[in-house]
Amino acid sequence: MDNSYHELANRVRRRSDRDWKAVRCGSEVGVRLRRVFTGIVEGPGVVVSLVRRTRGGARLAVAPIRRRWRFSPGESVSVSGVCLTAISAGSRLVADLSPETLRRSTLGGLTAGDSVNLERALVWGDSLSGHFVLGHVDGVSRLLAVHRRGDSWVYRFSIPSRLRRFLVEKGSVALDGISLTVAARRPDCFDVAIIPETRRRTTLSTRRPGDSLNLEVDVFARYGRSGWKRRVRPVRGRGAPR
Repeated sequence: MDNSYHELANRVRRRSDRDWKAVRCGSEVGVRLRRVFTGIVEGPGVVVSLVRRTRGGARLAVAPIRRRWRFSPGESVSVSGVCLTAISAGSRLVADLSPETLRRSTLGGLTAGDSVNLERALVWGDSLSGHFVLGHVDGVSRLLAVHRRGDSWVYRFSIPSRLRRFLVEKGSVALDGISLTVAARRPDCFDVAIIPETRRRTTLSTRRPGDSLNLEVDVFARYGRSGWKRRVRPVRGRGAPR
């Protein structure tokens, strides 16, 4: 593995250092990365309410399904790929949504009874089964088609034009907070292969063509490209290659 990859990984780690937070896990004390996720959905949640504010923004309440969770004030939770902050303690997640979050993501269209994907922030020492997901939605992608392939499925999604340069075949992408691999890349769309376990554990089983999902490109693709552009500059003056 070359030095440029290690340098990029260190940049991501340093970016997360200031977000670390001590949390008690049973009798042990772990370190939770407040705004770093893996894209491995821990379980579904159901929307209890979404209340709009007169001055913009909204308040969202979500109840986890199938497992007991206890949220703490200030804790970061990924809700269908969007990093939200719990504002109160309890078994339900209550979080405020800013106008920017409502504009960039699909959360503003949620109604009571809708299902969402939930993931708590990564704890230092946990296995990174997916890829680094920050919960910063880059755009919204539309589901174009779903095809059955044996025991699996192929989902085809649109790509917002400004994000096309960040998506490559075999690269990572997060859709509604789910860590996925790009199986095929076309000029304006891409395919991902979905195994039965992923479909069962996430909201993908309920998605139909025409639905919109939150899209986050791979953090290494995003920051790696900006770093490459800063380091590689045109050579000018005498001695420059022609």
